[in-house]
Amino acid sequence: MEKKKVVIIGGGITGLATAYYLQKEIKEQALPIEVNLFEASDRFGGVIQTAKKDGFIIEKGPDSILARKASALKLIKEVGLEDKVVSNTAGKSYIYARGRIHSMPEGAFMGIPTQVTPFALSGLFSPLGKLRAAGDFILPRGKEKSDQSLGEFFRRRLGNEIVDNLIDPLLSGIYAGDIDRLSLMSLFPMFYQMEQKHRSLVFGLKKTMPAPPKSAKKIPSKKGMFISLSTGLEALVDEVVKRLDEGTVRKGSPVDKIIKEQGSYKITFADGRVESADSVVITTEHIHAQKMLSDYPFMDTFDDMPSYSVANVAMAFPKSAIKQDIEGTGFLVSRNSDFRITACTWTHKKWPGTTPKDMALLRCYVGKPDDQAAVDLSDEEIINIALRDLNKTMNITEKPMFHVITRWKKAMPQYNVGHLERIKNVKESLAKELPGVFLAGGSYEGVGIPDCIDQGEAAVKKVLAFLK
Repeated sequence: MEKKKVVIIGGGITGLATAYYLQKEIKEQALPIEVNLFEASDRFGGVIQTAKKDGFIIEKGPDSILARKASALKLIKEVGLEDKVVSNTAGKSYIYARGRIHSMPEGAFMGIPTQVTPFALSGLFSPLGKLRAAGDFILPRGKEKSDQSLGEFFRRRLGNEIVDNLIDPLLSGIYAGDIDRLSLMSLFPMFYQMEQKHRSLVFGLKKTMPAPPKSAKKIPSKKGMFISLSTGLEALVDEVVKRLDEGTVRKGSPVDKIIKEQGSYKITFADGRVESADSVVITTEHIHAQKMLSDYPFMDTFDDMPSYSVANVAMAFPKSAIKQDIEGTGFLVSRNSDFRITACTWTHKKWPGTTPKDMALLRCYVGKPDDQAAVDLSDEEIINIALRDLNKTMNITEKPMFHVITRWKKAMPQYNVGHLERIKNVKESLAKELPGVFLAGGSYEGVGIPDCIDQGEAAVKKVLAFLK
């Protein structure tokens, strides 16, 4: 039987998971399929990148994986890293708003109250803001819509203060986007469905979230909702790469163009080299996918999909440098504050194993949607911005012992209103015009590490179904 060839473009976690699970299926089913993965840069892992310095473990990209999403833990176990899994320390988190730092109200689910008292007592909101949020109990359900922005939806239900001081900081920390443009149906369709079914979001959450048994004595857990690896998340990348068949993955191989040619696909690389493939899985950001498939007008829909930049600023201090220590794991920043950082994680408290004894590791972010210029400032300017903002809450009197700044350019794809429809149309056009070419990764159906692994596994199933 003639051997089929699959090319995977992109060596981030999506591409690596695709290659790993595809090669696994090929071996288990003795399939006549050859797999090759090509990565444009000089390293694998995409935004997953870990630095180690003077006993510190510093994540330059994501620092955690949502534990309840099973695909990442499954892959971690498959590559022999289960004994390295650590959970984050559960602790208070805060929001800087209205000129000072406030505890996150208890009973908030993505910023929506499930308990009235903590919200009523919180200093995050003015009396009028609290009264407006109570409108959720009496407002009618919204009109049926195919999509709308998160901001439009939550402002109508809960008012501007809840959105600007709580929901927006929470979601900006995940998506680095503009809540008044991000798509409700792409990111949180359950809230739309909850409103349609229960009318009130608060009532809906109370009915859908399981209540703890009344007889059970509540023992606070020291474990949070996230996991990581004690050796850093890049260890997952390294272990997956080690398990891929020798000679099947290559770095420093940027692809210029993909075209359909006589029943197969011609892949032209930047150095002029040409490969052919029966099936192609593109796991790069949509910007690069669009360039590779520039001969196909249906890819022009991605002109309407922006990507934002963000800078990750890690700073190491002796604990003694923090004159006003706060018990917790970090804080988010409301959009109405005068801060230029968007968040700060107290990494030494959230992930104690990352930091030597008596040392502190702070991780801040700059690069709001309306402050993209901050990402291109010099290291010194970015450090000064971070220290100026931190001094308002923590009174840090020293310069950091060292810093690690990572600028992720156009690395945060924005799922703006209409995203689901855009992706649906592109995938339908691919199936019609370029059968056997598939898109997977953070630009399409989920930005988190587990979401990307899920998309890689789904791509494997599509490839095998196509090649049968």
